[in-house]
Amino acid sequence: MDESRMNHEKLVEKSKQIRNKILDMVFKAKSGHITSAFSIVEILVTLYYRIMVTCPQCPDNNLRDRFIMSKGHGCVAQYVILADLGYFPEEELEKFAEPGGILGSHPDMCKIPGIEASTGSLGHGLSIAAGMALASKIDKKDYKVFCLLGDGECQEGSVWEAAMFAAHSKLNNLIAIVDNNRLQAGGTIEETTSLYPLSSKWAAFHWNVRQVDGHDLDAIYLCLCDCLKDSEAPTVIIAHTVKGKGVSFMENNRAWHTMIPSEEEYRKAREELA
Repeated sequence: MDESRMNHEKLVEKSKQIRNKILDMVFKAKSGHITSAFSIVEILVTLYYRIMVTCPQCPDNNLRDRFIMSKGHGCVAQYVILADLGYFPEEELEKFAEPGGILGSHPDMCKIPGIEASTGSLGHGLSIAAGMALASKIDKKDYKVFCLLGDGECQEGSVWEAAMFAAHSKLNNLIAIVDNNRLQAGGTIEETTSLYPLSSKWAAFHWNVRQVDGHDLDAIYLCLCDCLKDSEAPTVIIAHTVKGKGVSFMENNRAWHTMIPSEEEYRKAREELA
């Protein structure tokens, strides 16, 4: 690891700071998907601060790694990190979901530096990521492409079309990460359209399959490092997470998929996150 990268203790503290900022932004704007953002914090922290080659001062640098937030409703977590890394002024976070700001409730590549694709309509991100990975091969570039999907999103047929194409094209520079928090807007995954066993489905599409605790920073890092080793196939990481991680009354509570905290709930959440 590059010596300039953060150590474990600092990344743990960074994760706490990010959750606090997500809470502040959603509460102030009265908009956003707070629990969907909370479940992916450690995944994004590991990618942006330890794994990916990024270039905040030149976001279009051809050698950068690409990240696609396919579950676009979780974008608030990504916004906080992009601002922290210097892609845009942190003052923009205060204008989240407000007129005149660049940060909407779903990511917009035409407005926000560091956003590689406009997402929000689920099921499209992996196809975009596969196209970028193929372009890397054609152009003989070394960049990697990472795509974060929701588990409920994997009910979309377009995800499996992209998975089939990626394996057929031997896109070993493509890593998909599934936020497996087992909940979606309408209920649990099992209640809606069960995907399990999810690992067997990806393996049947000829992907390398890894599983990890999606809140264990060291485990995520080691898993990603292992995925970057030589292989002829794309890799998927099934990250077992908790929706609403960090706030007890939000955790594993599907009602909080779109809920905005009241002043009392905001105060209690701040206390728990502290």
